[in-house]
Amino acid sequence: MTARLATRRAMAAASAAIVVTLALAGCSPDKHVEVDVPPQADGKLAEATVEQLKDAVTNAMEATGSSGAIVGVWVPWSGSWVAGLGTQNPVDGGKVDADMQFRAGLVTRAMTCDVLYAAAAEGKVKLNDPVATWVPSVPTLTDVTLEQLCDGTSGIGSYSKHLTPVWLSNPERRWSPRELASFGLGEPRSGEPGAAYRDSDAGYVLLGLALERALERSAAELIQDYVADPLDLEATQLALPSGSVLTGLYAPRMKDGKNNCAEPRDVSNVSITTGFTDSGVSSTITELGRYAQALATGALLPGKDDRFDDPVPAGVGAPSWFNMAGGAVLAGPLVGQFGAVPGYITAAFSDPSSGLTVAVVLNDSAANSGVGAQLAWELAAIASKAPAASGQTAPEAGLPWTAEQYHEKIAANAICATPAQ
Repeated sequence: MTARLATRRAMAAASAAIVVTLALAGCSPDKHVEVDVPPQADGKLAEATVEQLKDAVTNAMEATGSSGAIVGVWVPWSGSWVAGLGTQNPVDGGKVDADMQFRAGLVTRAMTCDVLYAAAAEGKVKLNDPVATWVPSVPTLTDVTLEQLCDGTSGIGSYSKHLTPVWLSNPERRWSPRELASFGLGEPRSGEPGAAYRDSDAGYVLLGLALERALERSAAELIQDYVADPLDLEATQLALPSGSVLTGLYAPRMKDGKNNCAEPRDVSNVSITTGFTDSGVSSTITELGRYAQALATGALLPGKDDRFDDPVPAGVGAPSWFNMAGGAVLAGPLVGQFGAVPGYITAAFSDPSSGLTVAVVLNDSAANSGVGAQLAWELAAIASKAPAASGQTAPEAGLPWTAEQYHEKIAANAICATPAQ
């Protein structure tokens, strides 16, 4: 009995130690969450659908000078298609694999807002807390709230347009978040906070700084704990891609105004500190697709479904179906994000009702970042018409655009005189 009692005491002590360790780490034993989307049909999409999808991606590759791309399309009632296309570099070649890592760009914004909404649910911050409460280095921002930073309605400017040339010429230089934000804060405010959307990378960097201070953890730890771990995203992290990496390129502009797509620069080594909580996350295409589904369905904070209740137009003259809210882009029934960082143009969108999901990355960032959204929407339009697999039923709802519309728009804005070889 003495031995048995000693064993019980040892087990109890060990259990207590585990509980204390978990408490100190700020996490729970099981944080896994389920993403509530319709079950995915087994098998690949129909060959005719895949050919249309390939044509769309190839068109965008040629228009942007990208030598490679990775794409994922998941259609619950029909099948899926995940593939790497092209080569790592137009000069040296190299196979593009579907499981390669890359910088996920502005999808980081949505993840940063995931942390904000979770922290608010835990009572650690309030959505209407003034920025100055948590970032003392900006004492004038008493009229801007954390939620407005997340929504992109703070009126604060951006830093990337000032610094991109510096990043390309000195890629390994490290930048502090406050240094980045200062370039955006140096621009005149665009109006009253909350009035309208303004693309502000500085705003999401400030939000990251506020969350670090409020939760007393690094931004990388917060993304890991509140986003990657609950969704079992093993390759998603606030860090440079590692392991098998898709090469990131930038086609320099020539004197005639076109870009030298045949001899692009390798910019894969641009410091991740240029993005921080605006655009610093790296991932894979499959994990990006899963995250898009989680974002669209609110899987990380079930029961709190008001994040996208008060969207604002994406800009003056934007279509009525194109809005912004909660760090995400709302495009018709799709929820997601898109954008560019040195070397990569990315987009990921999902329909929370039908489960239709698309994710794509192009490996040259010289073109307009909007190409990512246009390609994703073209892919979604093609996929929405995929025939139902045996025993499945295709949904009736459609999209407020056509695949042809964005195919033509992408081609019309090509930056290269000829496709990269």
